[in-house]
Amino acid sequence: MSRAWPFRFTLFLSLPVSLAITGCQSSTAPNADGLKIGAYSVVREVLHDGVLPAFKAKWKAKTGRDVTFEESYNASGAQARSISSGFDADVAVLSHSGDMELLVKAGKVKPDWNAGEYKGILTNSLVVIGHREGNPKSIHDWSDLAKSGVGVLYPDPKTSGGARWNINAIYGAAFLDARDKNKEAPDLAPVREIMAAIQANVVNMDQSGRQSMANFSERKTGDVVVTYENELLLRAKEGDAIPYVVPPSTLLIESPVAVVDESTAKHGNKELVAAFIEFLYSTEGQTIFAEYGFRPVNKEAAAAISARPAPARLFTTADLGGWAKLEEELYSTKGLWTTIAAERAQNRGK
Repeated sequence: MSRAWPFRFTLFLSLPVSLAITGCQSSTAPNADGLKIGAYSVVREVLHDGVLPAFKAKWKAKTGRDVTFEESYNASGAQARSISSGFDADVAVLSHSGDMELLVKAGKVKPDWNAGEYKGILTNSLVVIGHREGNPKSIHDWSDLAKSGVGVLYPDPKTSGGARWNINAIYGAAFLDARDKNKEAPDLAPVREIMAAIQANVVNMDQSGRQSMANFSERKTGDVVVTYENELLLRAKEGDAIPYVVPPSTLLIESPVAVVDESTAKHGNKELVAAFIEFLYSTEGQTIFAEYGFRPVNKEAAAAISARPAPARLFTTADLGGWAKLEEELYSTKGLWTTIAAERAQNRGK
């Protein structure tokens, strides 16, 4: 089943959406039963269609009152900048911790947002490779994306948080392999070589992962798409299955959530926001995330994904030195990916 993904993305990119009509309000604060969410685009379906209706019913049963939601979905970096600049979301759901740290620096989120049992991480996923039916290019690992004649899709890391997860996964698998061979002084030449070879095969870099998926599935661009596992499972759930492989060595996607304290104080809805965060991490809430393709952080909900494939080596951003280090080493002016992309652009111009 084909879906109009770019249209849906644009709709929720530009405007907050009200899910429910305002119900009974608290007598102490005019917005006590209203909740504003600023989120990255990938969680649009699971929140709007799954989590929010379930929480609405839970809140109604507990308090006898309705809750009104305002939802804004955007690329993760753009959403973080919007909240930093004054969009008064009560809850921020972002692609990665690097974007959440922007809100910490802006004074919107407390520095200890990542304390507690789950370290501020709401969902997990994997970086995987979607391919054409029958796997005609015989794609099994990252090195296969460097083969001649393989058209690769992933979005632009300058605009897409998902793209950074994708590139970090390719880099991380090669870097850890080099470090295994020489822990004290890993040879980075093969790391650069595979990243450059894959970048040379990239046929298009869209602004978002959603746009890359639309190009791959609906416009039949490219042979493979590097993406979140949950994106492919969501499409399968909606009747547009894309086969995929989990590379033997890949990156665990850890996407955070945090309360925007300034907004909750302004809106007088701290009780509601606290209950919402609790629901997000509950077995019920996490099972809903699993139904939409994510991997739960709540172990009690893990049974929902027991049949999913697991990589031989699953590494995290922390294994690569953390987000700040990766931002500098890969995406700064002289970063590895930045220089590779610039060289590729120059070569195309010749």
